[in-house]
Amino acid sequence: MLTKQHITELKREGDGSNIAALITSQRDVGSINFILESLGHLPENFNSDFLYKLLKHNHSQVRLNAVKNVGKLNGKGDTSSLIALYKMETDTAVRREIVSSIGRQRKPANKSLLFDFLKDHDPKIVCQAIRGLLVFERDKEVERYLRPLVNHPNEMVRTIIYKEYFSKENKNKNILPHTQTYDFLKNIVVNADVLEALKVVPNESIHLTFTSPPYYNARDYSIYPSYQAYLEFLEKVFTETHRITKEGRFLVVNTSPIIIARISRSHSSKRYAIPFDLHSCLVKNGWEFIDDIIWLKPEASVKNRVGGFMQHRKPLGYKPNSITEYLMVYRKSTEKLLDWNIHSYDNETVKQSKVAVGYETTNVWKIDPCFDKVHSAVFPVELCKRVIQYYSYKWDLVFDPFGGSGTVGRTAKLLDRLFFLTEKEEKYFEYMKSKTKNQKLFDRRITQFLTLEQFQKEATNDISGSDSKKHCHTRY
Repeated sequence: MLTKQHITELKREGDGSNIAALITSQRDVGSINFILESLGHLPENFNSDFLYKLLKHNHSQVRLNAVKNVGKLNGKGDTSSLIALYKMETDTAVRREIVSSIGRQRKPANKSLLFDFLKDHDPKIVCQAIRGLLVFERDKEVERYLRPLVNHPNEMVRTIIYKEYFSKENKNKNILPHTQTYDFLKNIVVNADVLEALKVVPNESIHLTFTSPPYYNARDYSIYPSYQAYLEFLEKVFTETHRITKEGRFLVVNTSPIIIARISRSHSSKRYAIPFDLHSCLVKNGWEFIDDIIWLKPEASVKNRVGGFMQHRKPLGYKPNSITEYLMVYRKSTEKLLDWNIHSYDNETVKQSKVAVGYETTNVWKIDPCFDKVHSAVFPVELCKRVIQYYSYKWDLVFDPFGGSGTVGRTAKLLDRLFFLTEKEEKYFEYMKSKTKNQKLFDRRITQFLTLEQFQKEATNDISGSDSKKHCHTRY
C-alpha cells in the first residue's frame, strides 16, 4: 500500500532510483501522481532522470507533477527539456508550471527565456514570468523589459508592474495614523446634503461605509430627473467616499433592482437593475469588488408580484416575488495586502474585535426586514451588526452617507465603534434626535446633531486648531 511515509523513507534511502522503480511498477495514473505529489523536498544527490521521462507521459497531470518536481532541483534542472515541452504542450496548467519551474531556478542565464514568456497570450504565464524576473533586484535589463508592461492589456499584469515600479508611498506627514480619525467626525449626525458635508472631511478619515442609497424615484425624498442623473449622483457620492476612506478599507452598499410602476394599463412598468448599473461606476473610480452577499427575506414580507400569473399561468407573464437584496462589498484599491491593515492595530484591539463563534459562513443572509412608521426603508439591526463586525475593528469610524433612521449609527455605538452620518431629510434627522433623548449624561461620547454650518465650523476648528497628533489618543 502506498503511503507518504513509505515514499519519504524510500527517498531518504537512496539517490532516487528506488522512487523511479516504484513509479515504473505502477499501473494506474492515480498512483503515479500520488508518488510525485508526496516527494516533498528533493535532496542534493537525487537522481532526477525519471522525472524527465515523465515529461513525455500522455497524461497531463503526470506531466504537471513531473514539472513541479523538476522545479525543486535547486537550480539544477534541465531547462532545455522544459522548453521543449513548453513548445509542444497544449495543457494550460502544465505550460504555466514550466514557466514557474524555470523561474524558481533563479539563474541569470534564464532571463532571456523569461523575457520571451512575457509575450505569451496567457496573462498567468506573463505573471509567472514577471515573478521569476523580479528576483533579479536592481537589474536594469529586467527593469527595461518589465516597466512597459504597466500598459499591458491584462489588469493583473498592470497591477503587479504598477506596484513594483510606479507606486509611491504617501509622504504626507499630516495624515492620521491608520487606526485613528478626527474628533469632529466622532458620533456625529449632520443634517445636510452628503456632497456638501464631505467637502470639509479630510482624505482617509473613515474606516468603513455601510449604506443603502435612496431608491430611484421610489420615494418622495429620492426624485431625480432621470435614471442616468440618479447614477451620476451616486457616482459622485461614492467617489467622495473613496477619497475619505482609509487605504484598503471597505464599502458595503445595500441595493436591489426596483420597479417604477406603469402610468396606465396601456403602458409597461420599468425595472432598473441598480446593483449592476452602480457596480461599473464604483470599480472605475477605484473600488475593488470583493463579494456579493444576498439578503434573503421571508416571502410574506415583500410585495406580491406573482398574483396575476397564479390566475392564468401563461408563459411570458411570470414575475417572481423579489425576496432578495444585494450587499455589494468593495475595498478601496491598494497594492498592500490585507494583513497590512490588520497589523495596524494593537493586539488588544484585535483580540477584542474578533468575531464571535456562530458567524455566517455563506453569502446568503436570512434576516427579517424591519418596518417603521417614520422611515419606509429601515436597516435591520442584525444586518448592521454583521457588516460592522465583519468589516471593522473596535473604535473604527463607520460612515453612512444616507443616515435615514440612524440604525447604522446606533448599532456602531453598541459595538464600540464610532459613527458619522449625514442625512438630508430634516424629518429623518429629527427622528434620529428623538431616538437619543434618553442618552445618559456619562455616556462615553454623546451623539451630536449638527447643521451643515455647525459641522463646517467644527471641522475648521478641529483640523486647523491643532496638529494631527492630538487625535491619536482619543477613541471616544
